[in-house]
Parts: sequence; C-alpha cells; structure tokens
Amino acid sequence: MAAVLAAVLIPLSTRYGYHRDELYFRVAGRHLAWGYPDQPPLLPLITRGITAVCGDVLFVQRLPAALLAVLGVLLAALTARELGGGRRAQLRTAGAYAIAPFMVAIGHSFYTATLDVTVSTALVWLAVRWVRVRDSRSLLAVGVLTAVAVNVKYLAALLLVALVAGLLVSGPRDVLRRPVLLPAAAIAVAAAVPGLIWQAGHGWPQLDMAGEIAAEADFGGRPGFVPFELILAGVVLSWLWIYGLWRLFRSRELAPYRFLGIAFLLLNLLYLATAGKPYYLAGLWAALWAAGAVEVERRGGAPRGAGWTLTIPAYAITGLGVVLVTLPVYPVRDLAGTPQPVINPDSAETVGWPRFAAEIARVHRALPTAERRKATIVTSNYGEAGALDRYGPAHGLPRAYSGHNGYWYFGRPPDTGGPTIVVGPDTPALLRRYWSDVTVAGRIDDGVGLDNEEQGKPVFVCRGQTAPWRTLWPDFKHLG
Repeated sequence: MAAVLAAVLIPLSTRYGYHRDELYFRVAGRHLAWGYPDQPPLLPLITRGITAVCGDVLFVQRLPAALLAVLGVLLAALTARELGGGRRAQLRTAGAYAIAPFMVAIGHSFYTATLDVTVSTALVWLAVRWVRVRDSRSLLAVGVLTAVAVNVKYLAALLLVALVAGLLVSGPRDVLRRPVLLPAAAIAVAAAVPGLIWQAGHGWPQLDMAGEIAAEADFGGRPGFVPFELILAGVVLSWLWIYGLWRLFRSRELAPYRFLGIAFLLLNLLYLATAGKPYYLAGLWAALWAAGAVEVERRGGAPRGAGWTLTIPAYAITGLGVVLVTLPVYPVRDLAGTPQPVINPDSAETVGWPRFAAEIARVHRALPTAERRKATIVTSNYGEAGALDRYGPAHGLPRAYSGHNGYWYFGRPPDTGGPTIVVGPDTPALLRRYWSDVTVAGRIDDGVGLDNEEQGKPVFVCRGQTAPWRTLWPDFKHLG
C-alpha cells in the first residue's frame, strides 16, 4: 500500500509548480526565527536545509511530503496491529489512509499539514502502543515527538491534551503515575518555550491568525465542518472510521482504547466551537480506521451494505478517483475545464507563477531607465512575493516585499525615491492613501484561464509616495 502511494506521488511531484506556501517557506527559511505569526519554526528550517544542500529543486523539496505520506500508511497499519488487528485489518487500514483525499493531497506538496498529520498519527500510535505493552520508552518517545510536533503546529498540544483527557475519563489512568512522564513532559515543554517566548514578544500573532482563519470560514465554516470531514477522509470509507468510533465505545476488546474516541469527540467539539478546519482532526483518523477494520475482522464482516467498500475493486476505483481530483494528472492547459480546481483549489495555486513573474518583469522593463533603477515591488500576499523571489532574479527584478503574515517581518522596502510596483488590490482607491499617482500598468494572466487567487489581478505603478516606508509599513501588515 505504501509503495503504491509512493509510486503515484513521486513521479507527479514536479508537475505544474510550487504552491504558494512552499514559495513562502523558501524565503522564511532564509529569515530563521523561533516563530512566525502563522507557524512555529520547524518547516522553514527544514526547507532551508533542503535548499542549502540541494538548491531550488522542486522534486527534492517535495520528496519529504511523499515520504511522510508513505510513513503515514505504515503507521496506520501499525496502529491496527496494536489494536489487535491481523493482516486484513492492517491492509484495510493502510488502504483507507492511502486513498483518503486529504492524505493524498498533502503528500503532493510540503505543507505544515503534511508534517503535522504524520507526526500526530505517530503520537496516537505510540499512545495506543503504550496502553498495550506499558513500555516506558513509548512515553519517552511521545515526549520527543511532541517536541517536534509543537514546532510544526501548536495544534499538536491540543491533540495531546485531548488524549490525556480521554485517558483520565476512561483509563488506563496509571499513565500519570509513570516516572518517565516527567522527563517526557520536560522535553516537550522545553521545545515549545522558545516559540512561545517569540509569540509573547510579538503580541501573540498566532492567536490573531487563529481568529482570521475562523473568520475566513474555509470548508463552509461550522455548517460544513462535519460534511467536509467526511469528504477529506474519503466518502466511500468514512463509514469505517465512524464505525470504529462507535465500536470504541461498544467493544469489550477495544475498551482499553476508548480514550481515542473520547479525544476525537472532544476535539470535534473544540474545533466546531472555534471554527477550526476539519482536517485538524486528521491525526486521529488512522486510529479510527484501524478500530473499524479490527472490529470488521474480529466480527467476521462489515455491517450490512458496507462490505462492498472493503473489496479490492472498491479501493482501486476510489483511489483512482482520488488521484483524478487531487493530483496534477491533467495537461495544465486543460486543468480549468476539469472539476479538480473546484474540489481541490490548492491545485490551481500551483499554476502560473512563472507567468506571474514575467508580467511583473514586463511592467518593470516598461519604466523609464531612471525610474527602473529605483523601483521597488510590493505584493498583496506571501505567495506572490515568494514567486518573485524564485523567478524574479532571472528577469532582473529587485527583491519583492509583502506585508502578509511572516513576510512583513522580513523587512520593508528601501526609500529609493522611485516608483513602487504594487500587485493588487482590485481597485486603486486604497493605494491613493499612500501614493499621489496610481496607474494600472498590467494584469495577471496565467495563460490557461484558471481561476486562482492571482488571475486577473491588476498591477499598479505608484508614484509620489506620501511618507517614508518606516511610517507606511505598519499599515501594510495583515494576516490571513
């Protein structure tokens, strides 16, 4: 199962192009800090290491994503084994993980979610293993993995709290009396402290970021939370994790692992209340698939009407469908005419970056020579600034700046006295607060009619700056 997923993800890894987040991580890796307003420091650090050793090679930068997805498949099967599952239960669990739309999608690009889900899945597996064998090394490993997890996403701390709450409610409660728990907790806390100090010193921007995420209401907001959880985990096999959740509360054999179901329900309530995203729960999906698969194996079959979903043809057809809606399998010129950009909008965000940079370069070249030497560039989001960082030097473009998220902290434009090329907003009214002369000089076109975030954006040339950048730059700071 893991090999099949690798054989799909790795050959397709360089089709289309960078995702905006990957372009952002490249630049964040050159501005290393203990924190950023939208994430802890580990992923930029990893990206920095990859580019330092291998350069800007998209295949190498995305290889960790594929390997993490493959590791997730193996961890899912191992979780089924710890729950008492035999060969069939392990294969069904591994297969459910390997064809889940969200797991396949994050195995293509290297996001924070890619690393977070795998590490969270490993944390849950270690918790299950400790319950079965009571090996103190598992608890120590939980501490080490938590130290990694909280430097990828702070959500990992909530997962750990939910697991502990589940253990306190349903047992085994003696986990809190284990001597190794203290050094394990110390490792995790020590790893989180530098990031928390950074957040405190910068006014806790991560909390503001959480508010922005809730306000954006991605995935349909609260009404769409549960439906999208089913979609992201895979509609065909969602019954398996729902069945696993139910059996965790009903099965005598699974009673020692009931804390998993409690943790899952607690996190559902928390993320519903805070308008979180449905994939925040993905670290627990493997355990629920495993519980369902183990009970199907133990009881000699699936519930009535669901047996066909566990057949090899059902897995194969579902997997093919997932590939068609999540991965870059279409010619880029035809992508806009497929359902993929609607079902998986992230795919549209990997198209058009070289053309984006070329259009900014065209506007830059059109400036009079004297102005061109002094021109600065400001973009509306970190993906655009990251794209110009990647492709701009080949066009002779100056460094791009943005006030979006962590990019604001990477520095403000210099006061050159020249014009500023600004990408977005949609109308010039906002820009006239900062420049007396604002002219539309171009428009972004990805060349394939794909409706992504950049398509159709105006490119302005702004002259007559009203104040130096040290005065204006705070106004450009924004989260999202």
